[in-house]
Amino acid sequence: MRKPAIVVLIVLILMIGSFLYWVFRPSEVVLPPPVAEAPMPEWPVRKVIGTSVENRVIEAYTYGDGAIHLLFVGGMHGGYEWNSVYLAYRFLDYLNANPSVISSGLQVTIIPSLNPDGVYKVIGKEGRFDPNETPSVVATESGRFNAHGVDLNRNFDCKWQPTSTWRDKEESAGTAPFSEPEAAALRDFVLTEKPTAVVFWHSQANAVYASECEDGILPQTLDIMNAYATASGYDAVAKFGAYEVTGDSEDWLASIGIPAITVELKTHETVEWEENKAGIKALFDYFNPRA
Repeated sequence: MRKPAIVVLIVLILMIGSFLYWVFRPSEVVLPPPVAEAPMPEWPVRKVIGTSVENRVIEAYTYGDGAIHLLFVGGMHGGYEWNSVYLAYRFLDYLNANPSVISSGLQVTIIPSLNPDGVYKVIGKEGRFDPNETPSVVATESGRFNAHGVDLNRNFDCKWQPTSTWRDKEESAGTAPFSEPEAAALRDFVLTEKPTAVVFWHSQANAVYASECEDGILPQTLDIMNAYATASGYDAVAKFGAYEVTGDSEDWLASIGIPAITVELKTHETVEWEENKAGIKALFDYFNPRA
């Protein structure tokens, strides 16, 4: 009789212990899933915004993500103005070495070479190059155009005509506004990103020019023209009057309400980095992203 009693006792003890465990067991603590830290962006962000007639990439490099977006464009006229391309690369070097100059309110995009086919025709190299690789004399005029023989700075939609002028020469402006892939790439980037203001680097007029289309010069365009010119030492010229220009990029930007200026270097062979660094900083101060 003892064995059955012991077995019953053991069973009762187990049942009571199980009951007590389920009644008084510690409640499970459900921990929230760990929050993944957002990765810090690495500047610059490189983006291919299009390709040229000969399928060379057109690159944009962006620093920062502030609300004030400044766009700088070099190489519109390819190897004929190779120094405008090299100036853009010097600006990239400067931002890489001095990221703190871009405040939290600022975003800066640089398109070093809008006409890479024209650069290749003169330099014989894609992407970045060394000034020692450039011709010792002013580049041939053919490097000014894209591979279709079109002047890209006559292919935009402001007073566009199929033929335009450069100095005393007639030149092709394409078959329609934005018929050229390089011009279309810049158009698409601008319409998507909506920059606050745009600076184009060219050579060789030693001046800063304002932009205008049918409705005249935007007030802020004059402000940034004067700010850049005063700091850099270039002349400030509100209206280009040497000859008639149609379909240029700066004036198209004016037509869609975006202030734009053209900075013309002194020669086709000098980069003038210090002058342009001062002009760039003047624009940063003008828009005052740190305030």
